[in-house]
Parts: sequence; C-alpha cells; structure tokens
Amino acid sequence: MMSIKRVISKQLGELLIERKIITQEQLQKALDFQKINGGLIGEILVQLGFSKEEDIAQVLTAQYGYPYLPLMNYDIDAEIAQLIPEQVARQYCLIPIDKIGNNLTIAMSNPLNNHAIEDVEMITKCVVQVFVSTTTDIRKAIERSFVKK
Repeated sequence: MMSIKRVISKQLGELLIERKIITQEQLQKALDFQKINGGLIGEILVQLGFSKEEDIAQVLTAQYGYPYLPLMNYDIDAEIAQLIPEQVARQYCLIPIDKIGNNLTIAMSNPLNNHAIEDVEMITKCVVQVFVSTTTDIRKAIERSFVKK
C-alpha cells in the first residue's frame, strides 16, 4: 500500500480561517504580535486565546500530511525517550515515541523544523519519522520520561 501525503500550499492562518477556528481580525492581531515579539504563528494564536493547541496540530497535519498523535494517554518507554538528551528534547519540543530497527518515530510540535530533525538523526543515527503533537502534550511527556531518580 502506498502512503499518500496531502500537502496544501496555503498558510496556517488561511486554513484556520477557512475552518472557522479564527477570524481574519484575530489572524491580523497574531501577525502584528509576531512582528514585534517573534515566535511561531500557531503558538501565538494559542497564547492570545484565539485557538486551541489541538486545532493548530490538526491543521498542521492537514497542511503538511504529518499524522497527529495526542500524547496525553500515550505510554512512552523511558529507554526510547532517552535516546535523545533531555536538553535537546526540550529545546526542540519533541520526544521519541517508538523505535523499530533503524527507524525512530518522534512527536514534535513543529514538524517543519528540519534542523531539529537533522540533529535527532545525527544524535541517534536513525531515520526519523515525524508525528505532530501539541506543545503541552510533548512537554508533559518529557516531564514523565525524564523523571529525576
């Protein structure tokens, strides 16, 4: 069976407006905020209370074809999580969730961060497959996986 990736060439903000998650005015406020403060538009929309993290994650999956994986009830093996140093996991907001042979599956909030993916591949010597999850879910998974003993 062939895997099909749907790639939509629209910007995240446009897709959120089409899905009636945000308004044009909210997008403009978020873009103005971004010009002054920097940051990712999806995180800014959540920070300003215009959108939920899950909405952003699901639109990212539609936009770029990455599968969405809510981590809230996902049990991550601590050994797999620790294939990546905690500092790297926190820096890039990602966590390894599975490893089969030379393939490492990670969940990350920004699947477009190619630098993060390249770093993980270099650190682990694995081929990385990406799932999208929310920033909150990933941070909580990192906390659970890197518990100090």
